[in-house]
Amino acid sequence: SQYYLKDNTKVRDGFLTITARQQIYDTRNYTSSRITTQNKQSFQYGRVDILAALPKCQCIWPALWMLGDNITAVSWPNCGEIDIMELVGGTKPGNSDRVVHGTLHWEINDDHAEYGNSNTLSGSDFSEEFHVFSIIWDDKNIRWYRDDILYSTVDISPNSLSAFHEKFFVIFNIAVGGNWPGYPDATTKFPQRMHVDYIRIFQEK
Repeated sequence: SQYYLKDNTKVRDGFLTITARQQIYDTRNYTSSRITTQNKQSFQYGRVDILAALPKCQCIWPALWMLGDNITAVSWPNCGEIDIMELVGGTKPGNSDRVVHGTLHWEINDDHAEYGNSNTLSGSDFSEEFHVFSIIWDDKNIRWYRDDILYSTVDISPNSLSAFHEKFFVIFNIAVGGNWPGYPDATTKFPQRMHVDYIRIFQEK
């Protein structure tokens, strides 16, 4: 439901902040922002650590993720997608401000395939303090961590997952609504913000 605006991203006091607002722009009732390293920086394999504090509320959908460099040539999902972190905000069935998801998307037999797992924070939600969301990605596996707690591993050695042996670029965004999180209701509060302290990518020389 959102329209992505450059003005909704700020770098200030050492943090990157993306803000989702209830704001009419063009034909949309909400604005947010999405930033990407496409055509600027991409990489193959390594460890990715992102320190972030997340937004919350029904329909709020922050994501720290990656797409294959070749998306313009082969389209999605054939290019591959690595979701380092997604949160589907709210308290409706399937939604939670205390759960993050790590997922792969790819193409197999001309169809969309996906696999993922989730991690639940005990006692609080992801808006209350910063957490480190990580993957470790090599030529055999992709592993997902939250604060160095391993919660998912995918074997990417089969030929059907060849997309995950190419270069990927990084995307940060907050979506408002969608098929997965549902749409804003009376409990949804704006503005909502995602604060990112750092993204660090470690690779062997």
